Amino acid sequence: MADTTVKYEKTKGLTDKPLSYCPGCTHGIIHKLVAEALVDLDVLDKAIAIASVGCSVFSYEFFNCDAQQAPHGRACAEATGIKRVLPDNIVFTYQGDGDLASIGIAETIHAANRGENITVIFVNNAIYGMTGGQMAPTSLPGQKTTTSQDGRDTAWTGNPIKISEMFATIESVAYLERVSVHDPKNYLKAKKAIKKAFQYQKEKRGFSMIEIVSTCPVNWGMKPVDAMNWLKEEMIPVFPLGVFKDKGADNE
Repeated sequence: MADTTVKYEKTKGLTDKPLSYCPGCTHGIIHKLVAEALVDLDVLDKAIAIASVGCSVFSYEFFNCDAQQAPHGRACAEATGIKRVLPDNIVFTYQGDGDLASIGIAETIHAANRGENITVIFVNNAIYGMTGGQMAPTSLPGQKTTTSQDGRDTAWTGNPIKISEMFATIESVAYLERVSVHDPKNYLKAKKAIKKAFQYQKEKRGFSMIEIVSTCPVNWGMKPVDAMNWLKEEMIPVFPLGVFKDKGADNE
């Protein structure tokens, strides 16, 4: 007799809309982890997503909750307004490094400094993905992009901005962790961190951000497996994983 036991079921936190990401892109994995965390905490019906501009611009079609599209870089400003009007809802932004670390850096810093009770999901793939693979504020020294074809020259453009390290200096930040999704072990760590950030928002602890080191195989000019290896071998030494701030742990 055939085994009819359900082995795996797609999370109710995602819609049935096919993802629009390139093959090997880890946005899909991150979407799944965010959606599962919302379901696990039983807050999906209260969640409001803020979609940024970038590869994740259509994330409002993928998360099975209310959502709002923000102008480029303004996700945290929109999240602030929505959270203040609807303080009992779970409000989160989903932003790439071009959106957050470049044009949106002011909105994000000031939301953190005010201690807004929102959660930021920050996807760092060290490049501008949607617009053709230009150098981003997070691009690595020597990294080749369409606008740094000989490699990023730090004498001209400075070093990559380390967002987690920077935001750890802001007093009002409640929880800040950098994770990765390059293997199953790290998937589980990433989900735990995302779930904790949402839990802190439920408990009204203040601003939380999870930085997720991610891949962009197409714009890196790599096959998906090679991109995962490059993330592990090249990106993580520059953007080390770990907890950078946890006020909850300090007070428990």
